[in-house]
Amino acid sequence: MRKVWTYKRKKTKGWWVGWYEGGIRKAKALPTKALAEHFRQLKYAQLNSDVFTGTLAVTWSQMIQEYRNSKKVRGNQAGSIYEASLTLRHFERLVGQCNSKQLNQYAIDQFILKRQKEIKRSTVNKDIRNLKAFVNWCRESRYVNGDIKLKLLKEDEKPVKALKQDQIKKLLLLSRRYPSMRMRILLALATGLRRGDIESIRMADIDFDNHFITTRSKKTRKSMGSRPVPAQVVEELKRYVSGLAPKQDPLFSDNFSQCRWDTLRNVIGEPDLRFQDLRKSFSSALAQNGISTAVIQKLLEHSSPELTNKIYTNVDPVLRHAVDQLPVDRWL
Repeated sequence: MRKVWTYKRKKTKGWWVGWYEGGIRKAKALPTKALAEHFRQLKYAQLNSDVFTGTLAVTWSQMIQEYRNSKKVRGNQAGSIYEASLTLRHFERLVGQCNSKQLNQYAIDQFILKRQKEIKRSTVNKDIRNLKAFVNWCRESRYVNGDIKLKLLKEDEKPVKALKQDQIKKLLLLSRRYPSMRMRILLALATGLRRGDIESIRMADIDFDNHFITTRSKKTRKSMGSRPVPAQVVEELKRYVSGLAPKQDPLFSDNFSQCRWDTLRNVIGEPDLRFQDLRKSFSSALAQNGISTAVIQKLLEHSSPELTNKIYTNVDPVLRHAVDQLPVDRWL
């Protein structure tokens, strides 16, 4: 705590306020003791503002190390910690190693401006999200004050890539020559599971009688004890399982074949189709049939409805159906 004091000089009118700033003694004269006391309080608050705002002075390396440890303690996955560390390394490269006093709005803005020149906006927004989480942690740890604001950049909206009904039918028909690949595709279309979660399904996870699958997401670390599966898909599962080895525990004993996937997507005329797009086809089909966003969000295990609507749901057919209800024939 920096001290500020009032005192009276001999043979001099008025009162004085004294303090040390930057190692140099300073003083200010005021006509009355009341004014001197008032100025003393203001100066005291100014010199000790870091105490009153709750901010502490620490180095960049100390903040980074403590932040990584806090993410490990919270149980974050290695991939999440790596992404956060990568963003902070880019910040250090473009702005420098800021201590807690230098981590301010200007430094944040400089990073975003420089980063925009290197990568596209969607990737910059990922860095902004990671940086926002870091700043919030710094605020909770009393390393920065609360006047830093981070907002995502506006992006051009892109149409959601989802397969049409005839494309889905063709894809499943052509994949009959690859039973395990066909089963993977069918599960993605009927459950919306990620590819990694489909690969991890075991025999004990499937309830053939009640048409449920127990799933555990590697990405979100969420689990669903009874994920509903369409009855027709369960029948397909029964036929697929009947051809497996008697004591096989994993549902799939082979690895995902990228070569076979490339062949299938080229034949249906979608060379850029990703397996992730089957998950989008699942959510789009639900939305087009009137299922609420809340239900789709739950099945996709999303953290926000905005992500479900913006990136995973194609409602173009719904919009077309809505427009077709206009009584244009009565107008013309």
